[in-house]
Amino acid sequence: MTTATLFTVESLSNGHSQQIIDLILPIQQIEFNVPVTLKDQPDLLDIEGFYTRPGGHFWGALKDDELVGTIALIDTGHAAAAIRKMFVKKEYRGKDFGIAQRLLETLIAYCREKGIKDVYLGTVNVLKAAQRFYERNGFAQIAIHDLPVYFPRMAADEIFYHLSIQS
Repeated sequence: MTTATLFTVESLSNGHSQQIIDLILPIQQIEFNVPVTLKDQPDLLDIEGFYTRPGGHFWGALKDDELVGTIALIDTGHAAAAIRKMFVKKEYRGKDFGIAQRLLETLIAYCREKGIKDVYLGTVNVLKAAQRFYERNGFAQIAIHDLPVYFPRMAADEIFYHLSIQS
């Protein structure tokens, strides 16, 4: 049995908001010193209203009922979407666990199923490992002026990526 089989990827809802907050905020604030608060991220208090009902989704990686990773998708219309909230708890990162990879593969499969052809994301300079991860998975870095007007940009984002999804 590989380490990657020791977790499940499941759909998350409003009932998971506190677990999501408890995972994401310390990574943002403590680990990477990104000056963002819960007040800056009201979406974390309404997963269903912000992600699920408008056609997107929010997934979590769970190991023994502990939330160890997240990824979310905002349907922006135009057969396009934006990735948000991709975080994996520090002790569960890397290829040995495969959590980030499986979360991204789940999101891409959902995009194919829903006819989403273009996926965009924004990140911050300090997240170098995340940038390498996206690039290994076929994302191309793009300039801010190449983002579509409907991309929901976060104030902290400094680097942007695009992935064209083939059917």
